[in-house]
Amino acid sequence: MYYIVALGILAILLVTCQPCVCAKERVIEKLEVTSSAFKEGEMIPKKYSGYGENISPDISWSKPPIGTKYMAMICEDPDAPVGIWTHWVVFNIPGKSRELPENIPPHEALADGTIQGMNDSRRIGYDGPRPPFGNHRYYFKIYALDTRLNIGARVTRDELLKAMEGNILAEGSLMGRYAK
Repeated sequence: MYYIVALGILAILLVTCQPCVCAKERVIEKLEVTSSAFKEGEMIPKKYSGYGENISPDISWSKPPIGTKYMAMICEDPDAPVGIWTHWVVFNIPGKSRELPENIPPHEALADGTIQGMNDSRRIGYDGPRPPFGNHRYYFKIYALDTRLNIGARVTRDELLKAMEGNILAEGSLMGRYAK
């Protein structure tokens, strides 16, 4: 008798309960990000600013995790009077790359397939620090991705962040400062 009741309860549970699907949470690893132009927390030389030559500094990163197909980078200033100001959007950097060299030209597509998006000055490529006043922080954020991003050039920071959702294997950042 108890056997029949137990089977009946089990049948009811199987019909009424949703299966528990526990998705694996992805652990995002850390990348070390460096530059020969400045160290973490140091001043960015004028050469790389909008008050100087306005050329991009070299940015290097440590070896990304297994499964990395492409890299992406965003440079942003969280201290801008209007909120976060984006200075550089770069993606589909080949996963074997370990750096972006100095003085990358402002072209949408580079020879190795890397694509540059729109900065908040509404231009393609790097737009160096040019704070109207005060001492600002500039974060060069690197992301290791498990896929190629199938988005066109001229994407914004927000569009790139949305496209990377669920595809980030590792990330890291380098912060430099610039003062007017």
